[in-house]
Amino acid sequence: EVRLVESGGGLVQPGGSLRLSCTLSGDTLSNYDMSWVRQAPGKGLDEWLGASQRAGIRFDYADSVKGRFTISRDNAKNTLYLQINSLKTEDTAVYYCTTDPNGLGTRGQGTQVTVSS
Repeated sequence: EVRLVESGGGLVQPGGSLRLSCTLSGDTLSNYDMSWVRQAPGKGLDEWLGASQRAGIRFDYADSVKGRFTISRDNAKNTLYLQINSLKTEDTAVYYCTTDPNGLGTRGQGTQVTVSS
């Protein structure tokens, strides 16, 4: 059974940075095209942020986060990352990684990111 654990969230001031991690167990990360999504408070729908092709060569991003968000992966460590720079209050959300490039599939419990001064 595949299991994902997201970590690295927290309370950050506007303009700050965070690196989120997503560790996969029960399988090998290199078997999956992965994605990051987030769910903002009061919004029932996920916002797709970007995806990583399994070999870690191709990365795609939503236009809304392009230039501020960077996905990377270390298949040897079974870990996917999301670097978030220049954080804004509207980035406040629970962030999830998923085992599907479109934001579907298995996800973990999420990690809370709160951007506030």
